[in-house]
Amino acid sequence: MIGALPVAIGVAAVACGGEAATPAAPASGGAAAPKGAPIKVGASVSTTGSNGKTGLYQVEAYKLWIDQVNARGGLLGRPVEMIILDDESDPTIGTKLYEKLINEDKVDLVMGPYSSSVTQAVSTVTEKYKFPMLAAGASASDIWKRNYKYIFGVYSVAESYFYSVIDIAKAAGMQTVAIVNEDTVFPKATAAGTAEYVRKQGLRIVFQEQYPAKATDLSSLITKVKAAKPDVLVGGSYQPDSILLTRQAKELDLNVKLLAFSVGAAIPEFGTGLGKDADFVMGPSMWEPVLKTKGNVEFVETYTKKWNREPDYHSATGFAGGQILEAAVAKAKSLDREKIREALSSLDIETVLPGRYKVDDTGTQTAHIAVVIQWQGKEKPVIAPDSMANGKPKLPTPEWKARP
Repeated sequence: MIGALPVAIGVAAVACGGEAATPAAPASGGAAAPKGAPIKVGASVSTTGSNGKTGLYQVEAYKLWIDQVNARGGLLGRPVEMIILDDESDPTIGTKLYEKLINEDKVDLVMGPYSSSVTQAVSTVTEKYKFPMLAAGASASDIWKRNYKYIFGVYSVAESYFYSVIDIAKAAGMQTVAIVNEDTVFPKATAAGTAEYVRKQGLRIVFQEQYPAKATDLSSLITKVKAAKPDVLVGGSYQPDSILLTRQAKELDLNVKLLAFSVGAAIPEFGTGLGKDADFVMGPSMWEPVLKTKGNVEFVETYTKKWNREPDYHSATGFAGGQILEAAVAKAKSLDREKIREALSSLDIETVLPGRYKVDDTGTQTAHIAVVIQWQGKEKPVIAPDSMANGKPKLPTPEWKARP
């Protein structure tokens, strides 16, 4: 387990305030640095383990937000420092780290970890100590079904991820669907919501099964899917298993008219890892660089400059979490956590994400808009919804043996 990763305290000019989301680019100017003891913000995020590559995007976003909030004058006129620990993609480690952040590091505020499994676990700690937490890397709705008062969603719930994908399949005349998922919190929620929506739309599920976490061979599962002959295969997955499923689908010559995966398909490493085999694969995304959201151009530019790579949607959700926390502290005009909780409950603001930040009385996000991407060569244009699309679906997916 790695130690805390300190984030530099910047200087600058403009104090935050108001209920609008904070700007994505740092303000310039020569005003004095914020004064007073630093405000400590703590988080544990997976930078190793099964979700380490994806969690790193969230860490990078948190660090960028810290740079920018300090460049604006900090929070409440005080500088901000962030303590980020690595939970190794393990919920048990995550809970211990939030205990440490709160009881030993004495953080003033917290931000959420990556993955629904870790977030669900650590939220028992933040709820116990009454620390409001933005779930900037989690979306399984079970997190918000426990009558907790201190956990707030940043983006769409997992159950709704594939709604637009199923709509695309139905519009193309597809009728049968296979659903597979990893046996962990988020993928199970994704699969359950997809199955319910498939039935609601009048399509037929011909196969549904889950597989163990950290699986390294899914050939037997692929063989079963192949025997079911679905038009559509949907995978409730993360990055490693989405790539594994695609590779083994090719090896075993599983051909479907539409192939879609959660999380994995939307991140850049899916395309770089699979090359031309990523072609035609679809996936839900919570954000894309091409979207015309508030401050998005500046966010993409500053993130790319700082980290020498383009952000993915986990970067944007992490950055949006910082924007929301900043707005909540400004509204509360205090570090009083009850006042911040009340602010998070009532905020209705724009962030870099599509839609808005707005939650219901359970803390569930209600106003975010998910999009769908499809790999087309080296690009992954947004193909749904129509109001945000910069490309159109290419269907049906050609058989593996018919591809160049």
